[in-house]
Amino acid sequence: MKKVLLLSVTAILILSSCVSKKEFIALEAKQKETQDLLNTATVKLNKCLADEAAAAARAQALAEQLADMRKTNQDLIESSKELTMLTSKGATNLEKSLESLKEKDLKISRLQDALTKKDSVTLALVSSLKKEVGLDDDDIEINVEKSVVFISLSDKLLFRTGSYSITNRAKEVLAKVATVINGKPNFEAMVEGHTDNVPYKNGVLLDNWDLSVKRSTAIVRALQELGVSPQQLIAAGRGDHLPLVDNLTAENRATNRRTKIYVLPKIDQFYDMIETEMKSLSAEGN
Repeated sequence: MKKVLLLSVTAILILSSCVSKKEFIALEAKQKETQDLLNTATVKLNKCLADEAAAAARAQALAEQLADMRKTNQDLIESSKELTMLTSKGATNLEKSLESLKEKDLKISRLQDALTKKDSVTLALVSSLKKEVGLDDDDIEINVEKSVVFISLSDKLLFRTGSYSITNRAKEVLAKVATVINGKPNFEAMVEGHTDNVPYKNGVLLDNWDLSVKRSTAIVRALQELGVSPQQLIAAGRGDHLPLVDNLTAENRATNRRTKIYVLPKIDQFYDMIETEMKSLSAEGN
């Protein structure tokens, strides 16, 4: 560029000495026009170079973006394969879980059936006891407690004060209870004695524990004499440690002095029933 300008200036100087003033002015105008064209061409060239650099940068960015897209596409393909495998495995696991749930539902249904049968027997037993023993006496209560049938007999119906010898009235009631128990050879009768909290100090007995157990065994012996198998009988005493009400009044203490006779299925038979159901389910599963 500098060489061109130098040559132009040199040419002008040479020509100025050889040409007229008019020609010199024309040459000078031509030189200016040429310079303007040169400047314009230079600007365009620079712009083209800048555009080229920008285009190269965009091409590089697009190439990198294309590479990223190809990698993402490959990752998606791999993920799709893994997802397909997981979905297949999940479907298999879900099927197994559903089968397991069906098995459990069946077991629960069987156990519920067993418990329903037990409840039916319980209701029938309550009905039988109420029919035999009757409910016309306030000193007798027949009810169900935690799915177990029980007869609660007041102290004054069974024993004299401070005694463990049963009354004649008690023998009449126990005879009716014995009739029901004898009709249920697969059941047990647990006799549970309760006292108030007044200390017992009479005879050879040490305390209310002794008195409650002694009264319980007296009832057990009476039931045995009435034909109940001793294998069905259980004697238990709770002393004054499970009161129904506080012992602050004579009336409340009389309420707490009681004997409960639980009529319940033998526990080993109940477990046998459940075991039978489980074996049946296992056989059906196989």
